[in-house]
Formats: sequence, structure tokens, C-alpha cells
Amino acid sequence: MQKKNLFGVCGLIAGLIIGFYIANTINRREISEQQNPRQNTVNPSFPQQQTQAADIKEPQTQGKPLPEVSEKLDRARNEPANFDAQIQAGNIYLQIRGLDKAKEFFDKAEQINPKEYENIVKLGNAYFDIGRFEKAEKWYVQALNTKPDDINVRTDLGITFVEREKPDFDRAIKEFQTGLQTHPKYEPTLYNLAIAYFKKGDAEQAAKILSQLEEINPQSQLVKRLEQVLSSK
Repeated sequence: MQKKNLFGVCGLIAGLIIGFYIANTINRREISEQQNPRQNTVNPSFPQQQTQAADIKEPQTQGKPLPEVSEKLDRARNEPANFDAQIQAGNIYLQIRGLDKAKEFFDKAEQINPKEYENIVKLGNAYFDIGRFEKAEKWYVQALNTKPDDINVRTDLGITFVEREKPDFDRAIKEFQTGLQTHPKYEPTLYNLAIAYFKKGDAEQAAKILSQLEEINPQSQLVKRLEQVLSSK
């Protein structure tokens, strides 16, 4: 039965995997051309309806399993102390929006308690991507204790305070401003700082940041996005 369920998951992924990878080319770390779903989010980009575990276990599909997907899922189950294996399996479920199952694997990765900087960031990213912002905050803060000038992590940390159920705009603004001290022209951070001000109700400050972005890169997609946001008030 477990093997049947695994094949079902892989079959479902087979139908979605290509589209996911195309969409994911606009990923979390692209800076200058197109920004990632986190760093250009006006409203949360996370799925509003989570696929239930039961739906994933018995999908209505005749697709054949992708060998690499099956291998990664098997590896995660057979190697519970393997951090990368748990993250990879969680990301597979994330691709088909099986957020409950993704969280299950990410929680296993968290129990391994990673020590390497890259893995700490991976865990923060994993929880961010499933909308567990308090958990993401924990790991981003731990990462920044090691590398306080990592502007990507600092920006993502700030966004967690904007997007959580009970936003803390002042804390978000503080994190963005901290990042801008060492990267004053970093467009994603400026953009998200403007969003934080706008959502806080300070449209004047948001407009000032828009002017800064226009001076830095008038052709930036973030300029156009921010113009749309500010004009929507």
C-alpha cells in the first residue's frame, strides 16, 4: 500500500513538475531581472487552500512515477537523519501544494538541528514557503547571528513580519533598514520596505522609497509593481 501511495504521488508530480520548474525560474534569489515570490509579494503568494494528505495518497492519475522523485521520497523515509533528504522530500510535496506533507518532512529536518549556515537558511526558506513565518523567523535569526550582512536572509526575515497572521510592521521596517545600511541600493529590500510602510498606513514614506527605486533603476519591474500598489489605495 505504501508503495502504491508513493507511485500515486509520483504520478501526480509527473503532470505538474515541468510547469513548476518553469514557474520557479522566478525564484527566491533572482535579484535584478524578476524578483522571487517572497521579495515581490504584495499579498501573500502562498496557496489559500492546502491539499490534504489523503488527497495526495490517492490521487486520480494514471501517470507513471518519475524515477528521481521516487528515489528522493524513498531516501527521505529510509534516512530519517539525512537533512538534505528531508528538505528535498518536503520540497517535492510543496511543488504539488501538499503543505501538510511538506511540513512533516521539514519538521523532521528541523529535529536534525542543522549547524551549517546553508542548511540553516534552507530550513528558514522551507518554513517561509509553507507560510510558517514564526518558524522561518527562528532560523533566519540564527543564520543572521552568523552572517548579519546577508541581505537576502535579512530581507526574507523582514517579510516574515509583514506576511504573518498578526503583522509587526515596525519590526519588518527595522529589519529592512538594517539590511539597507550595508546594501543601500538593494532593490528587493527597498521594495519590501515600501510595502511595509504602505501596509502600516504611511503612504508618504512608501512614495519616497518609490522615488529612490526610480532613481536606482527606472526600468525595474519592482518600480512598476510598487506604482500599482500605491495607486490602489
